[in-house]
Formats: sequence, C-alpha cells, structure tokens
Amino acid sequence: MPSVSLSTAKPTTATADALVIGIRHDEDKGDLTATLDLLGFTGEKSQVVVFPSNGLVRAKVIAAVGLPAEPTAEDLRRAAAQAVQSLKNVKTVAMELHAASVEDVGAIAEGVHLGSYAFTAFKSTKQDSQKGVKPLTITAVTILSAFARQTAATAAVERALTVSEAVNVARDWVNTPPGDLRPTGFADAITELAGTEVKVQVWDEKRLEKEQCGGILGVGQGSDSPPRLVRLTYSPSGATTSKDVPHLALVGKGITFDSGGLSIKPGASMQTMKLDMAGAAAVVAATVAIARLGLPIKITAFACLAENMPSGSATRPGDVLHMRGGTTVEVHNTDAEGRLVLADGLTLAVEAKPDHVVDVATLTGACVVALGNNTTGVLTNDDDFGRVVLSSAVMAGESMWQLPITEEMQDLVRSSAIADLRQHNPKPAGGTLFAAAFLREFVGDASWAHLDIAGPSFNEGSAHGHTPAGGTGVGVRTLVQIASDLAAAQ
Repeated sequence: MPSVSLSTAKPTTATADALVIGIRHDEDKGDLTATLDLLGFTGEKSQVVVFPSNGLVRAKVIAAVGLPAEPTAEDLRRAAAQAVQSLKNVKTVAMELHAASVEDVGAIAEGVHLGSYAFTAFKSTKQDSQKGVKPLTITAVTILSAFARQTAATAAVERALTVSEAVNVARDWVNTPPGDLRPTGFADAITELAGTEVKVQVWDEKRLEKEQCGGILGVGQGSDSPPRLVRLTYSPSGATTSKDVPHLALVGKGITFDSGGLSIKPGASMQTMKLDMAGAAAVVAATVAIARLGLPIKITAFACLAENMPSGSATRPGDVLHMRGGTTVEVHNTDAEGRLVLADGLTLAVEAKPDHVVDVATLTGACVVALGNNTTGVLTNDDDFGRVVLSSAVMAGESMWQLPITEEMQDLVRSSAIADLRQHNPKPAGGTLFAAAFLREFVGDASWAHLDIAGPSFNEGSAHGHTPAGGTGVGVRTLVQIASDLAAAQ
C-alpha cells in the first residue's frame, strides 16, 4: 500500500506527479471547464477522467473525480479508491476531495489503501507484462486538507491504515486457493498474524473431541485435513479489574473449502467455494486490528475451521451430531454445514460471558436472493444491539439490512423427530431466517447478532469503488466500528 500523509498545501501548488480533485456535479469547474466539457465530465458520482494538466498546476496529470453535492464518508472512500485505480505510471499523488471533517480525512485514507489492493501471490510478472497488465505504481499519497495540522487528523489516518491492512489481510485469505489454505494452515496463518498483541489457542481434533465440539468435528471428518478451532483473546490494560471495560465476543465461520460434503454441490457452484471462510477471516482480522488500535474493549474471538469434503468418513444426511453443551442435531443436508460449526463456536462464546456476541458467516444463498450481492443480512435477538450494529455499519460504509427471526422458524428448527434440533429447513422458503433461528438456539439469553455475508464476501464481477474483484474483506470495518462504538459508550 502507498504511504499516506497530510498537507495544507493548495492543489495548484502541491508537488506530486498527479493531482486528484473532487468536483461536485453542481460545482463551477473554473479553469478546467473547457477540458472537462470536452471529456464529457459532468461531475456525477463515480465519474473519473484523467488528463494532462498543461501547466494549470504543478502536477503533470490531473484526475477529476465526481462527487455528490454533500458527499458522505463512504462517497469519499470510493472516490479516493477510484482515483488511485485510474492513475498509471505515477508514483506520487496529491488528493483534494473536500474533506469536511477529520472523519472524512480518515475515510479518504481508507479509500486510498483499499483501492490500492491487488492479490498477486500467484501471478507471474512475466505473463502480466506479456498481457499488457500494468500494476499500480503509486508509492505515496498526500491528502490536502485544512485539518492536516490537527493531531486528530493524523490519528484518523493511522487508524485508517490499521483497519485497511486488516481488510486486505482478510481479502488475501479469501483469495488464496483452497488447496493452499486448509484448516491447519489457516490456523498457522492466524497465529502468525496475531503476533504478541493477541493471545491464541489452537484446538486440534483431539482437543475438539475432548471439548465435545461435535459440530466442527462432524463437518470436518470427511477431509484428510482435520478441523481446528482458534480462540483469540485481547484484553486492554485494566480489563480484568475494571467493570467499565465492555466485552465483545466474535465468532467466524471458517470453511476453507465447501464441496457440500455428501450433499455435493454442482461443479460450477464449487468454483468460488474458497470464499466460505470469509467470516472467520473477518473476525480474526478485526480482532487483530482492534488490538493494534488499543481500543478499550475486551475481545474473545473464535474461528471455526473445517474443510467440508465427501469421503467414506463424511457425515451423512440422517446422522445426529452432539454439539458443545449437549444439544443434539439431526443433519438433513451436509451442504448446510456452516451453522454446525458456528453452533459450537457460539456456545463457547457465550461461556466466556461477554456483553454481546456477533457471528459472521457466508451462511445462506437465500440471503443473496433477498438482499443481493452487496448487502449483509443482520439478524438478532436484541433489537437495541441490532441498532448498534446497523449504525456502526453505516459509519464503516458497509451496506447491511436487518431481517427478522420469526417464531415459525423456531418451530421448524425444533421439529426433528429424533434429536433436539433439525439442521436444515424442510421448506423451500425462508432459508436465511431458519439458519438464524437455528443459531439462536445456541446463544441463550446473550445479546447476539448474526451477520450473513454470503452476498458481499466475494465479488465475481469487476472491481468497483474500493471493492476489488474476488475477496472483499467485508465485515472487518463494521466489527472494528462496533468495538469502537461500544468502548465509547462506556
């Protein structure tokens, strides 16, 4: 990622290879009017044009970015990302996007970092050059702002870097081929990322059996790469003695590859199933970011890792699994495996006695049908906490929408003839609501919210705004913001 700094310099005098300026659609374009009109630039949101400066400013190239009349922080994130993506063969950039607050400065910095992301671990440089692919060359971006000399603005830029790095780590994990990130390797990668700032415990299959985590074991038993559960804990200074430090538990679904198990998916549907660990990636990356930011909140996180494969040892439809805590579950469809690993993780999370629990999972295709590819479904047993989640999502710039958990679904979850619960919806409709009702059985009276990220976790189309093709890292920014908001409320 390029470095980001602040300056009070004027756009006309800023020293850089390229100048990015935000132009509202109703704004006077001044000396640029003739050029922008010739290029068809109207200033509409998301529009970007790049052209030689012809001596109007010190920079040799100008990128004009369209903005709404009153841009939000998310508008500025997207504009900054689009600007850096549009600039080729430049190293330094000065950026003036009319930040109206310190928070806007931070959003611009996030946009720069998120928009600069590229997953190149498996790319051949030689092949890229033959195809004419030109990677971004930007090494430094200077945000021009009247807030540049304020300590709060510098802190906002530093926070943006920490959060963006976390998002990009989650993106890397989701983009990694499934054969290169199996449960044991994923557990190792989590341990490495956590460093000394976050404590890590890894439970292998023997420990999982001892701890009666039948959901994780049941999903993972068809694979020759055994399942893992990774527990992460972060406690700020004084957390063990102060009652004023809130405690948030996070649980992430980490299916490193989902074949569907014996209820096997069609071949085409498996192509992107490396994404099925995006929930665990978000939870882990957010936990590490929260620790690095030093937020005054205690975090206990659980990454539930397994590979869902068909084999002679795989769980069968009709089997009954014994979950952590003693609840029995009748399996009807082994392709609905995420809720099984989450059940164990949620039980463990509640045992930690947090103030709130959030789980994140690529759980149901039904949520994509309901909300599309860019919006996360939020389902909760606590409407007050649900409002906190949704408010934090708005601040973070991630689209989320609340869905209900109806009593009809509770009745269906409890309708197994031979076990306490049935795992899969017997009806074709309401799949997202059924899955959330199933998860609710494992949180008791704890304040809990479930984030279904099946749609926005992976972008199969072209990059747009600060969202790249492939893994998006969705959820990380919202989880960090939830932690920030809970800490600030104390």
